[in-house]
Amino acid sequence: MVKRLISANTSDMLAMNGAELKQSIKASEGRVVLSENVVMHEPGDGITTSEIAAAFGADLILLNGLDVLNPIILGLYPGEETLLTAKAHHDGESIHRLQKLVGRPIGVNLEPVDPHAKMAEDRLVISEGRMASEKTLQEAEKLGFNFVVLTGNPGTGVTNAQIANNIKVAKKNFTGLIIAGKMHGAGVDEPVVSPESVKAFLEVGTVPEFDDSEMKEVVKLAHAKGALVMSTIGTSQEGSGSSYIENIAVRNKIDGVDIQHIGDAAWGIQSPFENIFALSKAIRGERHAISRMSRSINR
Repeated sequence: MVKRLISANTSDMLAMNGAELKQSIKASEGRVVLSENVVMHEPGDGITTSEIAAAFGADLILLNGLDVLNPIILGLYPGEETLLTAKAHHDGESIHRLQKLVGRPIGVNLEPVDPHAKMAEDRLVISEGRMASEKTLQEAEKLGFNFVVLTGNPGTGVTNAQIANNIKVAKKNFTGLIIAGKMHGAGVDEPVVSPESVKAFLEVGTVPEFDDSEMKEVVKLAHAKGALVMSTIGTSQEGSGSSYIENIAVRNKIDGVDIQHIGDAAWGIQSPFENIFALSKAIRGERHAISRMSRSINR
């Protein structure tokens, strides 16, 4: 058996394989906080966005915009003030170093881009190292990521069908936890969440015309099949007031989600730190929120 994630020490969390991490999240009963951070910006003072997210209560750290074939994270090494100086430190150990600094499981977004997608807006072309493929999933395994998220950023042309295809590829090439699903439209003219896509992969979020009754239906379907559900705040609402964040968090918990994600669109790097804390406190109370914030990564 494993410790529940909200009570686990760094040494416990980073020793977990994918199946153990999944069980640890499940045992936390809807009180796990995941913070998504853009890696190509440094928040200042020579630190990473991930360190800020961990300091304010995130249990899981998700890296957005990372090229796994050239894994540069600004602020990771001393003197990294620009992309050029960051490249000088590229040694294949960036994820292990970040895990050591924040003491949390680290994941990465990989995007299942569909070149034939019917677009609703101009397509944003991204590098090969950000796309989901056998090659990038093998590289994510080699780098030591604890989990991957198969999803899409705005305008990249990720479709639900392509996500479903890449889940199969991920299961063959990655031993960590696999999370899949859209957080918004990703520029494609199709529903963000549909019964058909949910049956192919399971993930829900704060998207238009998706309400509590549909959320509960998805949660029951996912749990019946042994899967977990992550709710997402990835539609710029991570920059809304803390009262909004608290309201959404409590509703998601009541609906039965296992992981509560808060995105990076608020000010283009990560959610405001006060909203990470508001989310944490709302779903698990002050006791566990403060415990996660203050628990030493050396334990």
